[in-house]
Amino acid sequence: MIAGPERMPLPRAFFDRPVLEVAPDLLGRTLVRSTPDGPVELRLTEVEAYDGANDPGSHAFRGRTARNGVMFGPPGHAYVYFTYGMWHCLNLVCGPEGRASGVLLRAGEIQVGAELARKRRISARNDKELAKGPARLATALDIDRALDGTDVCTAPGAPLSVLTGTPAAPDLVRSGPRTGVGGEGAPHPWRFWISDDPTVSPYRAHQPRRRAT
Repeated sequence: MIAGPERMPLPRAFFDRPVLEVAPDLLGRTLVRSTPDGPVELRLTEVEAYDGANDPGSHAFRGRTARNGVMFGPPGHAYVYFTYGMWHCLNLVCGPEGRASGVLLRAGEIQVGAELARKRRISARNDKELAKGPARLATALDIDRALDGTDVCTAPGAPLSVLTGTPAAPDLVRSGPRTGVGGEGAPHPWRFWISDDPTVSPYRAHQPRRRAT
């Protein structure tokens, strides 16, 4: 059986563009996570762009480290980081190679493999919450640091792939400040989401951490 165009992997050229072009264009695309237990697929509904050396909110703002090396390319690979000592978050690296940038995948609608996602997200009150937020998305899809550097420009069956899906209609795409980003990067309207989609996570402004006294 020949797959329809919506089941074709996004080519590397899709990611080899400025991050502010790639981020909104990812809305409506299909993310596929394949494991021995079976696949989970979701429709991306919310993302955030991070623009490397031009962006104080980016992990790569101060240059390459062992943690963020994947962000420097090549494009079309997964950058997975561990945060707060308990959560993983999944990003997609954008081009050009050598210039770090990436898109944080914040939320999506589970379309295949909901039973698997429910087992991993037992605290979710309903299916709309299974991947509502970046840590929840990573948990529902069984994402961890072992997937850091994975090529996502591959056919379903690989550990991770991003398919053409059905891009969101331009008139439904909204943008605003990124969740939880403070400092000089706080005002950037680089969070993108599909309007009125129930899987989109609520916006939360940055809250400075209190110092111990």
